[in-house]
Amino acid sequence: MGNWRKTWAWGLITTLWCLFSVGLASIAIPFASIFVGRKRAFLAVARLWVRIMARMAGIAFSAEGWETLPEAIREGRQPVVFMSNHESHLDPSFIFATIGVHAVFIAKRELAWVPLLGQLIWFMGFIFINRQDRSKAIESLRSAATRIRNGQCVIIFPEGTRTTDGQLRPFKKGGFALAMDAGVPIVPLAARGGFELLPKGSPRVFPGRYKVIYGEPVHPADYPTREAIMEEVRARIQRLVKRADALPVAAD
Repeated sequence: MGNWRKTWAWGLITTLWCLFSVGLASIAIPFASIFVGRKRAFLAVARLWVRIMARMAGIAFSAEGWETLPEAIREGRQPVVFMSNHESHLDPSFIFATIGVHAVFIAKRELAWVPLLGQLIWFMGFIFINRQDRSKAIESLRSAATRIRNGQCVIIFPEGTRTTDGQLRPFKKGGFALAMDAGVPIVPLAARGGFELLPKGSPRVFPGRYKVIYGEPVHPADYPTREAIMEEVRARIQRLVKRADALPVAAD
């Protein structure tokens, strides 16, 4: 890894490119979707974005565990709720780059008003939640459950926001109620490295390692309460995080 990638100036250039590329993606994805569909267009752009950004920033990126998930999940025949820890703004793109099915995030409503990014995630069918209005939030989750039952996979950060110290935060219950209502498995995963690469509040991307690890599905029907499911999923994500820390990362 070149020492120039470790300089503040290059880190700032990489960050500015990331912001600029969001604008490019907001144009490229809708255009490409005319020819190949939204799913293929978004996955292709997300994977290309991650490869370019990782090379520019000096990030060694790898992923594992997707190939061991049940075939019905990998082929998109079984909708699921993916649940991940949340360390950085980099997490959504790196997760998208490794998921082989069309999945959307459940995001806070405020993101819909961010120029370019808001238009892009609206186009991709993200589910927006008004966290300031409990009744509207519940209504949005019920609508999301219907979409999941109809085949839509979703991705949730059950912590609700990014970590401030690199440690796993307490989980919120909404995502687990959603999985139970929809009657679908939860796939835990660990997105590890983002806290060091792009910490909360940082103006630059740093070189380093990033790994995504998928765990075995958790079936809500196997647990007596929502709290029991939440405890199990949190424990599995915690183990996946520790596993990511212990394993070497090979460049993707």
